[in-house]
Amino acid sequence: MTGLRPDTAKPLLEVRGLTREFELPRSFGARMLRAPRRIVRAVNGVSFGIRRGETLGLIGESGCGKSTLARLLLRLHEPTRGEVVLDGTDVTALAGGELQRFRRRMQIMFQDPYASLNPRKTVEQIVAAPLRLHEGLSWSAARERVADFIGCVGLQPSQLQRFPHQFSGGQRQRIGIARALVLRPEFVICDEPVSALDVSIQAQIIDLLLTLKADLGLTYLFISHDLAVVGYLSDRIAVMYLGEIVEMAPARALLEAPAHPYTQALLSAVPRLERAQRRARVRLVGDLPSPLAPPPGCKFHTRCPHATAVCRRDLPVLAPLAEGHVVACHLYPGAR
Repeated sequence: MTGLRPDTAKPLLEVRGLTREFELPRSFGARMLRAPRRIVRAVNGVSFGIRRGETLGLIGESGCGKSTLARLLLRLHEPTRGEVVLDGTDVTALAGGELQRFRRRMQIMFQDPYASLNPRKTVEQIVAAPLRLHEGLSWSAARERVADFIGCVGLQPSQLQRFPHQFSGGQRQRIGIARALVLRPEFVICDEPVSALDVSIQAQIIDLLLTLKADLGLTYLFISHDLAVVGYLSDRIAVMYLGEIVEMAPARALLEAPAHPYTQALLSAVPRLERAQRRARVRLVGDLPSPLAPPPGCKFHTRCPHATAVCRRDLPVLAPLAEGHVVACHLYPGAR
């Protein structure tokens, strides 16, 4: 962790009230055609900022909206409402060629390195594609840039003519990293880039991401469900539940003293070898509610061991708990 001071670094990325609603298709039949629209609010009013050179970790259960949020930031999904501002420019207001030119400043590393690579193209063609598209380089100039850059991710120029299926999972992820970074973007989304890898390979990729961040001056949004990895990489951590951020704090503060009951439950489930470091297990009752029909009030109250009447009635808002630490929970007066 780099230990950035929250009051000294200028935000590179600002997200303001970002919301994405998906309308589910209706079944055939006259009765179903008259049925009300079914809306899933995958991301609901999310706001946060990421300072230049910072890594913000984003954690939460599968289905909570992490990957949808990542795609909204890049305009791979169009937001229903809200703004995404990168270095003073509202990305949600861009269109056409202006948006395409801006995309080179924001890139993404995908979770599955095999599914995100074209099996019919060589490594050289895959990594050169962004250079050809965004910089208009000739094929020979793009090949030269790729050959110079590929060593930065731990691959050899002799491997450039191979196809994705000829590499291991860790090597394929290095190819994906090279494709994302060859344009030298400012902001990079890491969407669970190590979750599909063996533990030993995970460590290599994590060290590579840290090295590239320092060498290229990158800013990361690191998405994962692995708290150990997020804690190691991140300056701050945000916790997401059913499309909303329920807690955000400096990494050490959140890992040592989580405030939201959901965060406490996530941390208590992390295995620890040392008995002194083990937390009392917080067991959540019930399944994650359906995003089609989220519960009223606090969305977590159906599983929360501390839920009261106000939790079932009123929606909590993010409120400051300490410096740089905000939480949306009725256990804390400011959230009411």
